[in-house]
Amino acid sequence: MGNGTGVIGGGIVGIALARALAQRGDEVTVLEKEQRLAAHQTGHNSGVVHAGLYYAPGSLKATLCAAGRAQLREFCQEKGLPYREVGKLVIAVDEAEVAALDEIERRSRANGVPDLERIDDSGRLAEIEPHARGVAAVHSPHTAAVDYTSITEAMAQDVRAAGGSILLGHEVTAITAEPGRVRVRTAGSEHTFDRVIVCAGLHSDVVARFVGADPSPKILPFRGEYWALRPERTDLVRGMIYPVPDPRFPFLGVHFTRGVYDDVHVGPNAVPALAREGYSWRRISVKDTWDSLRWPGAAPLARQHWRMGIDEISASVLKPRYFRKAQRFIPELKMSDLRRTSTAGVRAQAWGRGGELLDDFAIDKVGAVTLVRNAPSPAATSSLAIADHLVAQL
Repeated sequence: MGNGTGVIGGGIVGIALARALAQRGDEVTVLEKEQRLAAHQTGHNSGVVHAGLYYAPGSLKATLCAAGRAQLREFCQEKGLPYREVGKLVIAVDEAEVAALDEIERRSRANGVPDLERIDDSGRLAEIEPHARGVAAVHSPHTAAVDYTSITEAMAQDVRAAGGSILLGHEVTAITAEPGRVRVRTAGSEHTFDRVIVCAGLHSDVVARFVGADPSPKILPFRGEYWALRPERTDLVRGMIYPVPDPRFPFLGVHFTRGVYDDVHVGPNAVPALAREGYSWRRISVKDTWDSLRWPGAAPLARQHWRMGIDEISASVLKPRYFRKAQRFIPELKMSDLRRTSTAGVRAQAWGRGGELLDDFAIDKVGAVTLVRNAPSPAATSSLAIADHLVAQL
């Protein structure tokens, strides 16, 4: 027989799940390939606690975001971790974007976003963000900023305190399901579990193949690059300023975010990465790139979204293009106000055989192995609620 539950992946979703299992008395072991937790998506995102503005009502994203936000706020209060409700303003800069903003407002109200305010008056907009400009906006005052790496470490302390084990530097190389147990091999060891839950993020499709799961959805890595406002110009932004997102894409567009430590970063964009962990243009994996190019969904995705791809790539390599995307919302912004940072994240974007980009959370099950196949934003916000959802399914 096996020995408790194995969790593959030490990002915030995997650690939140391990915490939920350990605190209910399960024997749990986390296997993480890096030498630290939160090494990838968790530690490279915007640090935003989303309030649920964008998601289709009734979707897993919508329901788990609402529950997860409340749980995360309580967790941070309990642990003494910073949680700053700086608020988010989603701005339509011209009349052409108002209809899409109307849809954001409709979804927000259907999802119960607390204290949402519709703004059609430039004076009211200026009260919230004095340097921002637009024809209309919605304001979410309870959208917050946090430090997700610190949150993950605090969750990990709870896992260990409840008797769970977290093994760093344990990259999974094979999973074999047998009657009554699941064997998991790493580079230097073998572990046997009653069941396994995979929260492998950028490598979720690779690990899914170990157990013979459907190759779809596949992970297409998208890099998000950030600039930062120079410290003497951070007064241009009080909280968070977001564009009205393009409904065709599961990305929110370049935005301004005042972080939990009072820095203001600008971004991210969304460019195809040339490696699963491609945090810069210099990081190239021929294997990862070839796997993406020969996926059946590659050609239809390229045909449908090539203009967006060219626009995002040009903004990545040309500062003036990136700057113009940001200046639409803050006319006073100068190119010299932006400074390049080394910060970038890679989003594990799931896509199907037909080229479609998956938007909602996706979970598969193969025998005693549960696979989190797609957990994009707001997965960090929703992490504690995702954990409860997964535990309820076991």
